[in-house]
Amino acid sequence: MSDEHRTLILLRHAKSDYPPGAVDHSRPLAPRGIREAALAGDWLRANVPAIDEVLCSTATRTRETLERTGIQSPTRYRDELYDAAPGSVIAEINEVDHAIRTLLVIGHEPAMSSVALGLAGAPGTDAAVAQQISEKFPTSSIAVLHVTGSWAAVELGSAQLVEFHVPR
Repeated sequence: MSDEHRTLILLRHAKSDYPPGAVDHSRPLAPRGIREAALAGDWLRANVPAIDEVLCSTATRTRETLERTGIQSPTRYRDELYDAAPGSVIAEINEVDHAIRTLLVIGHEPAMSSVALGLAGAPGTDAAVAQQISEKFPTSSIAVLHVTGSWAAVELGSAQLVEFHVPR
């Protein structure tokens, strides 16, 4: 099964609010974030294969982003995705079940852009997409990568970075 195509989607949480007294982990979405998370869900349904599984940070804003996308796939909430280093995000991806074909990871910056750019490098990577991501990975941004082989084999430079979308 080493040559099978998989799709990895990296979604930065939608725009969050900064209510007085709220700790970072508990910050909710702002009104703009609520709207943009719904737009992200619409784009995902129209442009990528059906999502088999979601890995989502435990932060309130990531959980609310997932809820507002309307994506109903099985979800694992992972503390390891909150305030994560890129290597921690990749380690979580490496643990995904072999049967999963399309994976959505919902997390935070700077990890999402670093993971997208770090994994990119396989033949077929779109240099213009990589350039966009290197300039800015705004809230609600979506990076789409193609992976050949198992999730366990995902490592730096092993994926094709093929698309980047900012729902507005």
